[in-house]
Amino acid sequence: MQELQTVLSGFLNILLQYKINIAITLLIIVANSLLIKGLIPIVRSYTRSSRLKPNSLDKARISIRMVTNIISLVLILFVWGFDFNGLMTMSVGLIALLGVSLFASWSILSNVTAFFVLVFHESYKRGNFIRVIAGDNYLEGYISEINLFNTKLITEDKEVIVYPNIQLMSNPAVINPRSRYKIIGKISAFETDNESTKTP
Repeated sequence: MQELQTVLSGFLNILLQYKINIAITLLIIVANSLLIKGLIPIVRSYTRSSRLKPNSLDKARISIRMVTNIISLVLILFVWGFDFNGLMTMSVGLIALLGVSLFASWSILSNVTAFFVLVFHESYKRGNFIRVIAGDNYLEGYISEINLFNTKLITEDKEVIVYPNIQLMSNPAVINPRSRYKIIGKISAFETDNESTKTP
């Protein structure tokens, strides 16, 4: 009984000593959960309006939770006095590397950034026919699924094209064009064929 009272008194002393830290930690946790609950319905509404598959919503939900949890963890460590001085130099380099990775066209992680842009973009709805123009080349297909790293296009010949999200965002695209070309080809060749058929 005396040991229990000793443990309880020690626990109460810890609570009194770190009451501000505990209160701010609880506030961060509550704010994190409220932020997730507020963001997920917004993402859900966009995925429904874009007619995307439910797994696209699941991937977006996992990514949002991961980012918000990491930010909350860093804030909690800061509140409890974690020494970031030793990690400052490394963290600056990591942040710079992460920033380049999330937005550079050659990076695989930039496809994740492009995924969120495509999910919130009304033009890239599931079922839309799209012509992606990459320089003199093009490819066409129906948007079937938008994943974290790539978008699945279904051609009129029922072939599946897996196209990187960042390439879909960085190249011009024609949504639901009036005329259809072939599946994949060169625009210059198509225009030359049209001009030759028009000449008497």
